[in-house]
Amino acid sequence: MWVQVKSAPNLMMAEMWKDFFEGEGIPTRTLPDPDKPGIGGSPSYRILVSQEKVHVIEEVLRKL
Repeated sequence: MWVQVKSAPNLMMAEMWKDFFEGEGIPTRTLPDPDKPGIGGSPSYRILVSQEKVHVIEEVLRKL
């Protein structure tokens, strides 16, 4: 099961988070969030990771 750990206002920021998490060895997905329009009418994005990796994400984000 995939769990949302972050949100991003646009695709560029979503890809940045995805690259960061995958650089830490955590498989990541990004999906448009149709419920939240972003800047200029384009959708915001959800950053998702496997439920088993949420604790790793929390640790990585604490170190930022």
